[in-house]
Amino acid sequence: MGAIGIFDSGYGGLTIFDKIQKTLPQYDYVYLGDNARAPYGTRSFDVVCRFTRQAVMKLFDEGCRLVILACNTASAKALRNIQQKDLPQLDPSLRVLGVIRPTVEVIDGISRTKHVGVLGTTGTISSQSYQIEIRHLFPHITVTGEACPMWVPLVENNEFASPGADYFVKKHLVHILSLDPEIDTLILGCTHYPLLLDKIRSFIPADITLFAQGERVAESLADYLIRHPEMDEQLTKRASRRFLTTESVDKFAGTASLFLHQPIEVEQTSIS
Repeated sequence: MGAIGIFDSGYGGLTIFDKIQKTLPQYDYVYLGDNARAPYGTRSFDVVCRFTRQAVMKLFDEGCRLVILACNTASAKALRNIQQKDLPQLDPSLRVLGVIRPTVEVIDGISRTKHVGVLGTTGTISSQSYQIEIRHLFPHITVTGEACPMWVPLVENNEFASPGADYFVKKHLVHILSLDPEIDTLILGCTHYPLLLDKIRSFIPADITLFAQGERVAESLADYLIRHPEMDEQLTKRASRRFLTTESVDKFAGTASLFLHQPIEVEQTSIS
């Protein structure tokens, strides 16, 4: 009892988990991938909220006291409802955090032109969560979003480095830069996209900064635990790792190795 839970609809959250466990190796972690119902990116607001809430409750049942939504779609569509409506009734000492706010907080210091692009799933882009958060903190920054619906399937089918991925990657990069040629920073607003980093870099000017979320989310979590010792005291520190999936354990273990570069043991579970 007392692990940090990390949730994603599939595999992409492993890029967040990898950075968090390297930054905070002493803590216990439970990773949950809802692979049986992935992807979330094209699903409706209500469905994403319902699925995310079910996953969070599952992690609480597994003993987690703090849950990170390592999924931009879930953070965009479900985080606020869970924080404001569910947690006060369930247990005010529990916490659920997302990945969008930590990313937004540092973007003003990264962009020189104050023109920023966001690459994400259809759900994340249509929610305009990045635009809303950036406008709230930094109203002088211009934000342009680009939905890239094929990028997650490319990653999850291990095609992210193939020549066949070139068309889908280049298409969206050309489009977003045509919408705003002054963009000097591109946020990878989906946790799958770091695996496309080399491919994306090959199709954009060298002076454009690519911002992946993993390290920033890990730094933000470390800072959060320093500022909230009452939560840190609830977390166990035995350096244990558990991986849960709602689909095939063999498939999850095989694909997860692409993200973590090491073999893992996986448990099959169900959420509802």
